[in-house]
Amino acid sequence: MKVVILDSFTTNPGDLAWDELEDICELTVHERTPEEETIERAIDAEAVITNKTLLDRSVIAALPNLEYIGLLSTGCNVVDLDAAAERGIVVTNVPTYSTMSVAQLVFAHLLNFTHRIDLHAESVQSGEWCKSKDFCYWKSPLIELSGLTIGIIGLGSIGENVARIACCFGMKVIVHTRTPKENCANVEYVSMDEAFKRSDVLSLHCPLSAETDKLVDHDRLLMMKPTAFLINTGRGGLLDEDAVAEALNTGRLAGAGLDVLSTEPPMPDNPLLTANNCWITPHIAWATRAARLRLVDQMIENFKAFTAGKPINVVV
Repeated sequence: MKVVILDSFTTNPGDLAWDELEDICELTVHERTPEEETIERAIDAEAVITNKTLLDRSVIAALPNLEYIGLLSTGCNVVDLDAAAERGIVVTNVPTYSTMSVAQLVFAHLLNFTHRIDLHAESVQSGEWCKSKDFCYWKSPLIELSGLTIGIIGLGSIGENVARIACCFGMKVIVHTRTPKENCANVEYVSMDEAFKRSDVLSLHCPLSAETDKLVDHDRLLMMKPTAFLINTGRGGLLDEDAVAEALNTGRLAGAGLDVLSTEPPMPDNPLLTANNCWITPHIAWATRAARLRLVDQMIENFKAFTAGKPINVVV
């Protein structure tokens, strides 16, 4: 079977291998594929593997041999699922591969706010501690998490693990979700507005949909404590970015730790890039080597199952 990987680089920049896949198919690997070259590169393929390269209706219609689309992701928004279903093309994804890595980055952002390790380490390196009249000093407020309230919007696998870790820090956990879980201990379920009003830290883990687009808007930001921190490792579209930037710049929000933006890579004029106390990482929560290895391994298992006539993790 002819298989084309359209955008291998972000998943595997060279520290993983495609050997197992190469052993079972005729594989062509492209690090990146510009939109205008997608059809040309996939024209003979019976199977296409993609992470972020778009396979819309026009692309799918132009690929006569296509039988299978394997997503190197959990999200499916890069594929026109209706067009694939009409053609009888099987589409698979890889769920939950990055759960622990994403939850870990939530607390990397949160701990950045509580102790500002970078600020204090740079101060020591610049010689400030050597010149200090006292045995210690701090250049920003130092915050203890124990006793603070973390609000979690969405209690899928990632949200549930964020809740578990927060409990280990001694935090109070409140959750707004459409599907409460009976076995999730030490969690209080609340309304959306209550989550915004009560949280010292608000962490977003819900999918992006018409209902959640710009979930964090001007009105909801006014509900939040001015001492609160906002963390988004979900989707950039969950934020009204202009409203969040204004809240940060006027002191109505203490800080934001973001791993996603509405457009990626961002436009240079995105207001969050220059907002006060806004710390942005370049969509890396999913990208630990351990998570990417699980992603590749499961994608290969998905492909093997398809070729064996027993597909798994099927989206359509």
